[in-house]
Amino acid sequence: MPAVKKDPLDQVFMALADGTRRQIVKRLAQGELPVSDIAKDFEMSLAAVSKHIKVLENAKMVSRRVEGRQHFLSLVPEQLADALDWISIYRNFWLKRMDALAAIVETNIENQED
Repeated sequence: MPAVKKDPLDQVFMALADGTRRQIVKRLAQGELPVSDIAKDFEMSLAAVSKHIKVLENAKMVSRRVEGRQHFLSLVPEQLADALDWISIYRNFWLKRMDALAAIVETNIENQED
């Protein structure tokens, strides 16, 4: 049976579905960090944090640089672009719906004042 190729957008959303991984992304948005510094923020083992990092790497949201024995992680923000585009479609949809609702409410208020 051939391997199923995962959609990159699916991988990004799967990676972001977990709060720990969202926190890692948030930290990395401020700049490159050693894995050990990231692990200090969580009440879990380094191995558990490494599993979360691996998910982010598989989604290509994080890149790793090795210097001696130390591993540094950086955010790859370009990977979030497709997710942002997808979300923007629905954001615009809801903004239009909210504008339409506001217009209906305004019309009702004006009609009640007459």
